[in-house]
Amino acid sequence: MLPVKLSADIKQRIKALHDTKLAENRKKLERYGGAINIDDHGFICFDSFTFEPEYPDENGILYGAECIGRNLGRFFKEMPVYIHPKSALAGAWAGAFQNFANIGLRPEDRPEHLKATQEKYGIHQSGIGAMNHLGPDMEIGLREGFPGIMEKIRRCGRRNSPAVSSLHSAIGREFYAGEEATMAGILDYTENHAKEARRRAELSLDAWEKQNYSRIAHGLENLLAGPPRTFREACQLLAVFQSVDRTYFAGGALSQLDELLRPFYETDVRNGGLTDEEAVWILASLFYNDTHYSQVGGQSPDGIRELTSPLSFLILQAAHELAIPYNLAVRVFEGSDDRLLRRALEYILEKGSGPSFSLSQGIEEGYTRQGHPIELARMRAKVGCNWVALPGIEYPLQDVTRLNMAWALLHALDDTMSGEERSMEALWQYFCKHLEIMVDCIRDGYDWHYEVVSRNTPELVLNLFCHGPIERGVNSASGGVDILNLNVDGIALATVADSFAAIEQRVVREGRVTWNEMYRAVRENYAGNENLRLMMKNIPRFGHPESGALPWALRIRDKFVEFVLRRQTPRHNLRLVPGMFSHGDIYAYGEDLPATPNGRLAGEPISHSNEPDPGFSAGVMSFSPSLKATAVAKAQPGYGNSAPLHLDIDTALVKNAGGIDALCALIHTHNQMGGTLINLNCITPEQIREAHENPDSHPDLVVRVTGYSAFFASLSREYRQQVVDRYLK
Repeated sequence: MLPVKLSADIKQRIKALHDTKLAENRKKLERYGGAINIDDHGFICFDSFTFEPEYPDENGILYGAECIGRNLGRFFKEMPVYIHPKSALAGAWAGAFQNFANIGLRPEDRPEHLKATQEKYGIHQSGIGAMNHLGPDMEIGLREGFPGIMEKIRRCGRRNSPAVSSLHSAIGREFYAGEEATMAGILDYTENHAKEARRRAELSLDAWEKQNYSRIAHGLENLLAGPPRTFREACQLLAVFQSVDRTYFAGGALSQLDELLRPFYETDVRNGGLTDEEAVWILASLFYNDTHYSQVGGQSPDGIRELTSPLSFLILQAAHELAIPYNLAVRVFEGSDDRLLRRALEYILEKGSGPSFSLSQGIEEGYTRQGHPIELARMRAKVGCNWVALPGIEYPLQDVTRLNMAWALLHALDDTMSGEERSMEALWQYFCKHLEIMVDCIRDGYDWHYEVVSRNTPELVLNLFCHGPIERGVNSASGGVDILNLNVDGIALATVADSFAAIEQRVVREGRVTWNEMYRAVRENYAGNENLRLMMKNIPRFGHPESGALPWALRIRDKFVEFVLRRQTPRHNLRLVPGMFSHGDIYAYGEDLPATPNGRLAGEPISHSNEPDPGFSAGVMSFSPSLKATAVAKAQPGYGNSAPLHLDIDTALVKNAGGIDALCALIHTHNQMGGTLINLNCITPEQIREAHENPDSHPDLVVRVTGYSAFFASLSREYRQQVVDRYLK
C-alpha cells in the first residue's frame, strides 16, 4: 500500500498542528526549568487555571476512592476546554492532577519498615504506590460508550454493595461512589467541549471552520448519548480518554490501535463517509492530542490472521506527517508481512526517528514460560515505553521497580575484603547474598503495595476500561483483574559484569594488580590511580566478541531471574516476573553510586538496561549494531518482559551496510534470538553533535530516548548525552 497523497489543505492542517506543538513545547520548557526528561506529553499550559482540592482531614492528603473520585471528577469538569482550529478532535489535558492536589499514601501506610534496606541498596523505585502501569482495553469504551460505562457502574454498585451495615459494603459503596464521580467528571468534560465546539460553530465566519466545529460538536454530543458510531467519533472518544487518563497519574496506553479502529474505518469507507486522506488527518489529530502508547501489526490470538491492515499504514503515515514525538510500535513476528516494517524503516530513515519494534518471539515465548497459553501471549500489546500487557485483564506494574545490582557488587566487595578468602568465588557468593536481599525487599514491598494502594490511590480511570474491577467492585491492583504479574527490573548488568571480568582478568589471571590495590583504588574513586583505572576499564567488555564479561553477564542474569522466580510474595502469594529496563535513569542511578571495579568513577552513569556500555566494540572490525543486538538478545531475562535494544545508527552507515534490507535482517534476527523490543534512531553524527551543543538549532528533531519519543531539544544535557554517547562511542 502506497502512502496516501495528501492535498495541500490537509497538509496545511497537519502542519498547523505540528507548529502549535512546537510553540506549546517552548512554553512547557519555560515552565519546567528548560528540560523535560520524560515522555513528551500533550498537555496544554493553561496559565490561569487553578484548582482547590477538598481534603478529608488535617493531613492534607487526598486518599480513597470516594474522596479522590469526588475531587478528580470536579477537576475534569473545571479543566479548560481546548479545541485546535485545525484539528478534527477536541480536548487536551491541563497537567497532572497531582500537581494541583496532594495525593498519595497516608503517613500510616508508608513502608517505614523497608526504609533501611532501601537506603542501603539504593532502591529508589520499589513499586510501592506505583500507578497506571497496566493496559486498558479500549474496546470497552468503544463498545459501551461513556453513558454505558456509567450505567454499568450504577448497576454493579447496586448489586455488589447492598445497603447493609458491614465493613465490606461500606468499602464497596466508597469504591462505586468514587468511580461514579470520576465517570461523571468525564461526561462533564465531554459536554463542556461539545458546548464550546457548538459555540464556535455559531460564531465562526469561515465556512470550513464552521463546518469542522459543527462536526466536532455533533460527535461529542453523540458520545454523550451512546457509543461512537463513526471513525471520527471513535477517535474522539480515544482523545477524551487520553486527556483524562494522562491527568490521573499519567496513564498512557491505547494498545492495538489498528484493530480498535478498523471496524469503524471499514464501515465508514464502505458507506462513502470517509476517505483515506481524511483518516490520516483525524489520526494526526489524535496523535497531536497526546502520545499514548499503541501498537500496529501482529497476529490474532490463534496465530492464523495477521493484524496488519490498510489502517495500519494510515496510522504510521499520520504519525510521520505530524512529525512530533509519538509512541507507536510495530509488532514483528516470524513470517510477518514486511511491508509494514519496511514502511516504518523508510520513515525512520527520512526523519531520524519513528516507531519502535515490538518483537513477538521474546515476548510471547517468555510469557508461555510463566504458564500462560500462547494464544494469550499473542494478545499482549505494547502499552508502555518498554513493556507489553494484556489489555484490560493484566496488572503487571512493569517499569516501576529498579534494582541497581551494582550496589550488591560493592557490598560484596566490602565483605570479600574483610573476610578470610579473597577469590572470585567468594566475591560471587557475597554478591548473590546481597542481590537476594534486594529482591526480597521488592517482594515484601509488593505485598505492602497490594495491601495499601487500593485504600489510598485506586486506579479510578483505568478501572473503567478493564474487565473485572467494576463488575467485582475491586480495584485492579487488588484482584480486580484476573492476572497479577508484578515486574522486577534488574539494572546495571554491564557495569557489574564488566567489573567481575576486570577483577578476574587483571587481579586473578594476570596478577597486574593485587586485591588490596584494586580495592583501595575503587574505594578512593581512583584518586591518583588513573593508570589502574584505565587498566580495569580497558578490558574486552560485555558485548565484545572476545570478552570474558559475557559469562559473568549470563551468570548474573540467571541468578537475578532465579531470585525473582524463587517464590511468590510471602503474605499474598503474588507472582513476580523478571525484567531488565533502566529507562533513561542511568545518570540518576549513577549519581549516588561510588566507583566500581570496571573503571567507572563515582557519580558516572551506570549501564543501560541489559545493554553493553557505549564504546564496547572499540577496535572490532564489525558492524557494532549487530554485536550489540547479539549481546542484548543473549542476556534477555526470558519471561516475556522487555529488555530493550537501543540502536542509534549513523544514516550513512545504514546506507553503506545494505540500507533497509540490512535493518530488516537485523530486526528479524534479534526477534529470532529472543529479543523483545528495538528502539531505533538513524541520524548523522554531525547532526546529533550540532543539536546537542545548540538544541535551538534543531527544535523539531525527534529521538527515541529509551522506549519513549521526545524532542531532543526538550531533554536536559545529561539525557541528551546518553543518546550522543550511543551514537559516538
